Amino acid sequence: MPVLLSPPAAAALLPVAGVRLGVAEAAIRKQNRKDLTLIELAPGARVAGVFTQNRFCAAPVQVCKAHLPAGEVRALVINTGVANAGTGEPGLAAARASCEAVGALLGVSARQVLPFSTGVILEPLPVERLVAGLPAAREALRADGWFDACHGIMTTDTVPKAASRQVTIGGKTVTLTGMSKGAGMIKPNMATMLGFLATDADVAQPLLDALVKEVADLSFNSITVDGDTSTNDSFILIATGQAGNPTLSDPASADYATFRAAVLDLSIWLAQAIVRDGEGATKFITLQVEGGASRDECRKVGYAIGHSPLVKTAFFASDPNLGRILAAIGYAGIDDLDVSRLRVWLASAGEEVLVAEQGGRAASYREDAGARVMQEAEITVRVDLARGSATATLWSCDFSYDYVKINADYRS
Repeated sequence: MPVLLSPPAAAALLPVAGVRLGVAEAAIRKQNRKDLTLIELAPGARVAGVFTQNRFCAAPVQVCKAHLPAGEVRALVINTGVANAGTGEPGLAAARASCEAVGALLGVSARQVLPFSTGVILEPLPVERLVAGLPAAREALRADGWFDACHGIMTTDTVPKAASRQVTIGGKTVTLTGMSKGAGMIKPNMATMLGFLATDADVAQPLLDALVKEVADLSFNSITVDGDTSTNDSFILIATGQAGNPTLSDPASADYATFRAAVLDLSIWLAQAIVRDGEGATKFITLQVEGGASRDECRKVGYAIGHSPLVKTAFFASDPNLGRILAAIGYAGIDDLDVSRLRVWLASAGEEVLVAEQGGRAASYREDAGARVMQEAEITVRVDLARGSATATLWSCDFSYDYVKINADYRS
């Protein structure tokens, strides 16, 4: 079960003017499951995206990166079950064929279509099944299709992940709705995780391009389930411009600050939902690293802790074997780190426990206090490097027996 994460209610997912979504069963990998999602965008919508840095990036990612700068995007097509990664030139041909089929169906150019795939790597995409399922997805297109769509993009996810926000900009109500998927092979490095966020705000393209990178860095690029960067990671930000607000073009304006805060808030929620639903996860762990000489070194320390199988299994067992955290900090790659100045705390449910200081166990630390904190479902690890003023926050989860079982049985 996910960590303090419930499925969204259909009524809570607000339509975004200029966006329609439809879902179909195409038997991409398994029968009788929703595995094909079509998203249609109204003319004039602006789109920005960031993608995996994995050198084995999937065929649909390569096609997306080619199509995105080419002009107005009018549709997205997403399949689950097969990732179409590690598939060479036939995989690229399949991704392009899916765009051509969507384009023909909607009366737009194939280059105005962005393809996305998620699922098993190194298996060919059955593009003929995808194409055969498209008419049903088109028939299902509707503005309130977010609930079905967030189900249709799932793989090993145990719950769908979607939410909405509304803010007032220039006297107009602006709506934002987003969805994400992912539970394993999660350590995005953008710029198996997919994220789509749409708004009816009018946003200038240069601002949208900058915002998607900034927001991804503070949300989807700040999570880890298992430290594996997928071949298919993508985060797409869509602005249809139909809210009627004055065009957002000045990054220093108060209206843009309001909009940016809403996009970031929703993106962090969607990113954290992936961690809360991490494969086999029982604990949601916030990693706060402060006092760094740079944000980059704070992130190195956070990820060293969040990736460590020894740390993650200790959290699963609620075992305060906290020397594992110190070991992870020590190998994070800060060559001149003065461990005698470093401090580490554990916190949960209003209680914070100082664990380490002056190069070792804190004099005030008692193991029963550490065990008490580790039994909670939400835990914060706070580290003060005592080197400067930089900070970083990341989110991770524990490793349970189920993580091994899910991944051992993934293809069966």
